Amino acid sequence: MKESVDAVYLYIPLMKELGMNWSEIKKTPRRELEGLLLATGTYNCLHAFDGYTSEDVSAMAKDKPAVRSNYVKTLEIKDRMERKVRKEKKAKSFQGLLD
Repeated sequence: MKESVDAVYLYIPLMKELGMNWSEIKKTPRRELEGLLLATGTYNCLHAFDGYTSEDVSAMAKDKPAVRSNYVKTLEIKDRMERKVRKEKKAKSFQGLLD
């Protein structure tokens, strides 16, 4: 393996997080691998605070202030995803607006 950060930022997370083996990684184009990692990172960010309320996050943020910024980032991503879903669900007809 060549000396680069690819092993740390690309190959190891694919093997660990997605359960891919070395031959699958080598067969998959780099662009797709990077997309998989981006999607995995987004998924992890979205679900990092599942089960916590804003009060729980405030209590945790007293000891670790970085928790609050991570929580805000999670809320921003969730909001962006919800706006995309709402945009796709727009009614195409007048009857759809009435329903």
